[in-house]
Amino acid sequence: MNHTPEDENVSGADSGLDAQLDREIREALGGKSLDELLDAEEAPEASPPGSDEMRRGKVIAITGADIFIDLGGRSQGVITADQFPPDGRPGVGDTVEVMIDHYDESEGLVILTRKGAAQKAAWATLSKGDVVEARVTGVNKGGLECDLSGIRAFMPASQIDVVHVPDIATFLGEKFTCRIIELDRRDKNIVLSRRDLLEAEAREARAKTLAEIAEGQVRPGRVKTVMPYGAFVDVGGIDGLLHVSDMSYGRVADPAEVVKPGQQIEVKVLKIEQGGKRISLGTKQLQANPWVGAAEKYPAGSSLTGRVVSLQKFGAFVEVEPGIEALLPIGEITWKRRINHPSEVLSAGGKVEVSVLEVDEDRQRMSVSLKAFETDPWMGAEARYLVNTVVPGTVTRLADFGAFIEVEPGLDGLAHISELSDKPIQRPSDAVRPGQQVQARVLSVSESDRRISLSLKSTGEPHGDEAAEPGEAAPTKRKPSQPLKGGLE
Repeated sequence: MNHTPEDENVSGADSGLDAQLDREIREALGGKSLDELLDAEEAPEASPPGSDEMRRGKVIAITGADIFIDLGGRSQGVITADQFPPDGRPGVGDTVEVMIDHYDESEGLVILTRKGAAQKAAWATLSKGDVVEARVTGVNKGGLECDLSGIRAFMPASQIDVVHVPDIATFLGEKFTCRIIELDRRDKNIVLSRRDLLEAEAREARAKTLAEIAEGQVRPGRVKTVMPYGAFVDVGGIDGLLHVSDMSYGRVADPAEVVKPGQQIEVKVLKIEQGGKRISLGTKQLQANPWVGAAEKYPAGSSLTGRVVSLQKFGAFVEVEPGIEALLPIGEITWKRRINHPSEVLSAGGKVEVSVLEVDEDRQRMSVSLKAFETDPWMGAEARYLVNTVVPGTVTRLADFGAFIEVEPGLDGLAHISELSDKPIQRPSDAVRPGQQVQARVLSVSESDRRISLSLKSTGEPHGDEAAEPGEAAPTKRKPSQPLKGGLE
């Protein structure tokens, strides 16, 4: 866009526009004047001689809808009354500004118009920096075509909003309050900015909000953006973070399932840091806390059905209701076998029936059990496993001090290293290995302590017909050379 020193005096020598804005406007206009840009795709029409000249004349007569005007000399013209506003129509003797539209030979009159004259008058009243109302009349790749009281103006895409607008065509037909950021009377260019006013409004709103915002307040807000970890919410010119953990008492996998950009919500101000630069918000704090009354609702010993939401090495978390998750420890999953990870029995998303062990409302913790619905294998163990009976078992694991032997699902006994062999050994693996089937003699049983002591050493029971059957008490007499099966002889 070219300017002469005279034009700069008219529009203001110091434009006040930074280099970036100048560049944006030049790119949007593509080096053309506004009229050239807006008329690029229109077929040019021939203008009548003298139509670009503004004339002053005196009203000499008014007949119906026609107003006759003396233009000086022998020239007279006529203009229709509807080109004047109802409360601004001239009377006989008034002086008006008009433009020549064309000459009507049949009537011998010059046909006049106020369009050009009105625009010239409007141009004279406009200045850079004025706040005006414009209507969007068209869209091109560079921005919006606007009508400013009959004068064409242009708004670059970068000046429409404070954020990027993916589809500016949605503004077609709307009216904007905006600011004139560039005005060139010679090239008839007017450039508008809506963003300029929005930024000024945001600064004012931010200052006002900073002066009154406080922790604990409940404020209206508008969701601006949604991220995997939460959402940013405008609470009055200031953005606060609504973290995913503060959206709901229930587990939120995706914040986009809870809030949407542009949504109006109420939030609670949780924390204000760095003079308002960091604000933490919450919505779950405006909801009823599900932990209140949980101990009464879920008493110890009651059963409930929940959904497995997480599997960890130490156990599984079961969602009892939105906002309440109970821990199912790995030791409470089953009696039947020893497991190394909950995934051996459970799957995420699956439903399970559990028994409540304990509820702590203050700490918001609950523990549950799955094996409570199974029979405890230790019940009656003293009666089933009499001292000196020989029982079959499977070596499940080895420790420095001995070997654990499963005599039935969920019931393991311990054979101390000193009871693994008649021969001296340095380590349990010198006598047995995991998975090995053995015959073990019961040394002692304690249901209360959940312990069984076993031995794989020779028992002295007779072999053949006199050998003790599994589960029977071993005879008191035996041949010293007869070992128990299972030792690594």
